Amino acid sequence: MVHITGRDAAAREHVDADHRQRAIAAALLAWALGYAAYRAYYAAGGQLGMIGNPVSDVQFRAVNAAGAGVVLLGALLPPVLVRAARLRPAAPLLSWIAGVGCSMHALVDGALRLLSLTGVHATQLPARFWHSFDRRASDLQDILLNEPWFLVEGLLWVALGLACTRSSRRRAWLATASSACLLLTVAGVLSGLDVIGSFRLG
Repeated sequence: MVHITGRDAAAREHVDADHRQRAIAAALLAWALGYAAYRAYYAAGGQLGMIGNPVSDVQFRAVNAAGAGVVLLGALLPPVLVRAARLRPAAPLLSWIAGVGCSMHALVDGALRLLSLTGVHATQLPARFWHSFDRRASDLQDILLNEPWFLVEGLLWVALGLACTRSSRRRAWLATASSACLLLTVAGVLSGLDVIGSFRLG
């Protein structure tokens, strides 16, 4: 009969937690690389899926190049967080911020785009950026592509945050993240509907 001591059990739990963290970090990396490639496609001059005519092609490509770069840098953060011992203590907080931010972004913009599709409150894109655009195509692209990406990204960050947080603190971590996401989503939707002042992020 094999006897497992408390020390052995703790060591095994630590190894399992490390594997979970690395697996989630790898998923975050792959998911972000896909979105970075999508932005890079437009930065390179791709036209498939264009929702309208930008005021400046150069500006449009530059914005997408910058977006691809930011997403690419963000893609590298999770693997670094779970491998660098000095950075691991910051993982729960950074995951909380990223998880809440991405999830809230998806919920706010998704709700506003649905309201636009149903004719309740039409989407307005900045005239300084778009000469003309197809509102329905814009709403559908956001609902079917952009916001689902942000939602999955946010949930993956939440999973990473929970995996990096001590079991005794996970309930509080999740409760505060859920509450913050709910409050920010309500405020963001009300702001997007012009019920309250400007608030929207992203």
